Amino acid sequence: TTVLALTTRNNRISDQYAKLFKERIRCNASITQFDAQQTEPSRASEPFSGHYASISSVIFSPDMRYIISSSHDRIIRIWNAGTGELAMAPITGHSAAIHGIDISPEGHIIVSGSDDSTIRLWDAHTGSALGKPLRGHKDAVLTVAFSSNGRHIASGSKDTTIRLWNAETGKAIGKPFSGHKGSVSSLAYSPDCRRIVSGSYDCTVRLWDATTGALLVEPLQGHTMFVTSVAFSPDGKCVASSAQDSRIRIWDALSGASMGNPLGEDVNLGVTAIAFSPDASHIVSGSTDRTIRIWDTEVCMAMT
Repeated sequence: TTVLALTTRNNRISDQYAKLFKERIRCNASITQFDAQQTEPSRASEPFSGHYASISSVIFSPDMRYIISSSHDRIIRIWNAGTGELAMAPITGHSAAIHGIDISPEGHIIVSGSDDSTIRLWDAHTGSALGKPLRGHKDAVLTVAFSSNGRHIASGSKDTTIRLWNAETGKAIGKPFSGHKGSVSSLAYSPDCRRIVSGSYDCTVRLWDATTGALLVEPLQGHTMFVTSVAFSPDGKCVASSAQDSRIRIWDALSGASMGNPLGEDVNLGVTAIAFSPDASHIVSGSTDRTIRIWDTEVCMAMT
């Protein structure tokens, strides 16, 4: 999975994800921040270097003081967002590449998913493992996400299922969500924690009841290649999805209806990551054509 993080303070975009900028990431395994206030964003810091392989995911801590990154080198690193210095020793424990990470809303717990088919919880302040690995998926875990209230964790896997976990106890909740015909590449909770959106290698986006696992609408179809990233708008009214078909699509989060025309006609290669701005007026995207782009989301703003 790939993740693009957009801050709510200082207007900076942190952009590194696996297989994106080969010279900057795959070889140097570094993280760069960009200043988003300018018409053409410029680099706001020197790259943060330390990983030994492709960076798969990067997020900000809720207080914006730290940047957390995961890599195919099986390591999680926590950086001081202002200085680029490591805030603590590297976090290790996974036995294979890490694909996705997230942090609890209060900033105390980091969750990670790996090619070793496990999910692990970490103390964000010390880097210590919290409990035993969470087991249940039968293949690599590609994406993980906290609910906005911090009580639950959702995970998506190559085994085509979504699983829910109690964030405090680590115990599985209910049965796996089944329906996708390919790997679950990305997922996200709605702001009210009642729904989950998922994207898959089967080229569909699906909306689920977060409590029952029932599909809320028919699968959202339109992408012609596998879905790489999904996101709810901050108000929960819209869902955005990106795919290797170079398109970003926006959907009504209740009806599943497609909203407006797809974005990305001038993107040359697949879009790998997307994120809404805090006011839902823009979407930022990253692509395998080595560009980061900012898009207007008029259809979402019209719903506010």
